[in-house]
Amino acid sequence: MTYETLMLHVSARVAWITVNRPDRRNALNATVRRELVDVLDALRRTEDVRVVVLTGAGDKAFVAGADLHEFAERSPLEQRSVMEERRVFDELAGYPLPTIAMINGYALGGGCELALACDLRVAARSAKLGQPEIRLGMLPGGGATQRLPRLVGSGRAMRMILTGELIDAAEAERIGLVDFLFDDAELTERTTALAGELAALSPLALRLARSAVRAAHEMPLGAGLAYERELFITAFASADRQEGVRAFLEKRAAEFRGR
Repeated sequence: MTYETLMLHVSARVAWITVNRPDRRNALNATVRRELVDVLDALRRTEDVRVVVLTGAGDKAFVAGADLHEFAERSPLEQRSVMEERRVFDELAGYPLPTIAMINGYALGGGCELALACDLRVAARSAKLGQPEIRLGMLPGGGATQRLPRLVGSGRAMRMILTGELIDAAEAERIGLVDFLFDDAELTERTTALAGELAALSPLALRLARSAVRAAHEMPLGAGLAYERELFITAFASADRQEGVRAFLEKRAAEFRGR
């Protein structure tokens, strides 16, 4: 698979998707958005991939927001039409495979929203994150008003969105926006190790566990607990659960097959 704005590399059951517009700090334009949806669709259909890592080319930016050159040329009706198409933020949030955002620089606006839509966020110490749309007379439109409060609380989310302030990676980790913080020189190596750990686990159990956690944002507690119980029984009935328990008792590494 070849793309105009992306690079794709698959190794050890991990797919690395790199937004490749370093001259524009990997800003999101229509082509990037469309190709991200396309590559996610393609990876969904292969059994060779168990984890997806999303990052940006170069060492300056993960994704530094939307391409404002494109914004400037659109009418409100055109923008509405664009936002009614399949959106990469929602595709990531509902993706069946574990997703990791490897934040290697600025993650601003739509870039921060891409990271928010992933399951885990790993950042270099030099990274900066924020939702600066308010400074352009706009508000976030890729999910930050909904996903950011669920991660960091409504007060801190309101502050970030209303002020447009940027925060460094250490502060992002402190408030729960970033899950893992690594030195810049170790970012790729440590992210590779993390992705490898996930890829070695049961794909079925991972999918069910992620579904259960996400349900906590949508369901009352009683309904969520009932949903968790049903997912647990599904996992309990799987061949992967049998293999996991057997491997533990036999003191060997499990070989999960996602069944």
